[in-house]
Amino acid sequence: MNENMKKIVNVATPAMCAVALVLSVAAFNKTNAANPSSPNPVVASAPAGQPVDLTYAAEKSLPSVVYIKNTQNSKVQTVEYSDPFEDFFSDPFGGFFGRGQGNGGKRQRQVQTPKRTAAGSGVIISTDGYIVTNNHVVDGADELTVTLNDNKEYSARIIGADATTDLALIKIDGKNLPAIQIANSDDVKVGEWVLAVGNPLGLNNTVTAGIVSAKARSMGSGVSSMIQTDAAINQGNSGGALVNTNGALIGINAMIYSQTGSNIGYGFAIPTTIMNKVVADIKQYGNVQRAMIGIKGSDVNVYVDAEKEKGNEVDLGTMEGIYIAEVVEDGAAADAGLKKDDVITHIDGQKVTKFGELQNIIAQKRPGDKVTLTYLRNKSKKNVTLTLKNEQGNTKVVKNADLDVLGGNFRAITDSQKEQLNIGYGLEVMKVSGGKLKDAGVPKGFIIQRVNDKSIKSIEDLQSTVKEASTSKEPVLYIQGIYPTGKKGYFAVPLEND
Repeated sequence: MNENMKKIVNVATPAMCAVALVLSVAAFNKTNAANPSSPNPVVASAPAGQPVDLTYAAEKSLPSVVYIKNTQNSKVQTVEYSDPFEDFFSDPFGGFFGRGQGNGGKRQRQVQTPKRTAAGSGVIISTDGYIVTNNHVVDGADELTVTLNDNKEYSARIIGADATTDLALIKIDGKNLPAIQIANSDDVKVGEWVLAVGNPLGLNNTVTAGIVSAKARSMGSGVSSMIQTDAAINQGNSGGALVNTNGALIGINAMIYSQTGSNIGYGFAIPTTIMNKVVADIKQYGNVQRAMIGIKGSDVNVYVDAEKEKGNEVDLGTMEGIYIAEVVEDGAAADAGLKKDDVITHIDGQKVTKFGELQNIIAQKRPGDKVTLTYLRNKSKKNVTLTLKNEQGNTKVVKNADLDVLGGNFRAITDSQKEQLNIGYGLEVMKVSGGKLKDAGVPKGFIIQRVNDKSIKSIEDLQSTVKEASTSKEPVLYIQGIYPTGKKGYFAVPLEND
């Protein structure tokens, strides 16, 4: 197995040194650590105050946790490198003598990448072979091999994956497989015993014990409502099971919080409430239907403490809830009349004391769903019902299978953008992840106006253009648009792989 690598993520926490958030999968010379229904009954943990038999939980859950091997085949890639003498010897005769033309010393060459393998864990959630794991366990795989607890091997295919929640659904062709029981993670209590089941550090079928240390823990990106545990989680545990004392699944292990990259801190798992929603969306729509309230903010106590450090006295009427620092233009909250400095205290009657709790509830919703918020404005309690929107600012089902190759999220520009930039239409690039946009250098915030000489006014326009280009003799997107500064930009985005 290859040497593990560590992924460092900065966490902005007062009076705390930088630590490593390690995605716990043993992979590629670096460290990276769902089912809406189950054929088995949902079970809670052992009654409070009763003796805990962890052997029962281990026996029940071990057969459902699998070992996943991710293989990436050798490929030819074009890489850019610097020639320190390029500008000194640039050729005024157009490269006649073999050198460039003063392009900053940047040159390109083709290299052969080595064959690489990675390892992680997964959890069988249905008897017909659906398995949940982390997105980073299967990302970039040319081949996936799944080994069961009884050492039977299967080839697996990816049904769908979501980088934001770091979840993936894969499938093997099997029958009568040992599906795990799935519990409701909302019922989990801080302090109850749990087991982490997986394949850490190449040690297959490993069980470690601990307690639930916290719930709705926000880690700064991706899923902002994690279950925190002190059960030992290491590289290779990614995608494995966090189970209660009855051996029922309450979360998918995803990362550790450590200063060294090994377990001397805490582990984090994605709750089953979020997992169930992601799996259902992947099966029904092919991707996750992500609902948005349309606010930016923080826990009230965090905001108040930050203001006190600046010498400002703040009285919001409560020290619990979600402080709204910004209302997104044309978002659900803006439509409902919420404003900066409002404090959300309840959602659908359920008290929310921190942002992670709000995120957990919204993560289970879809665009078009309605929620009722209770909030304080100038210490006065108010209620409002709002309709959640998608990332494009509407309530439609997002069907972007043809856009997946681009690796981006888009939305139609707002009226203020039209006025500010003096343009009539366009799609703003809201996010750039791994994909053709990133390869071509298209940045977040860039506004696409024309593609292949066609005006782009909606997601549907872009989707149809991408689909048409992908089946043409020249599968390239020639993108024209404008930067947020007003500068015009042009990009050529090849759709074929090298």
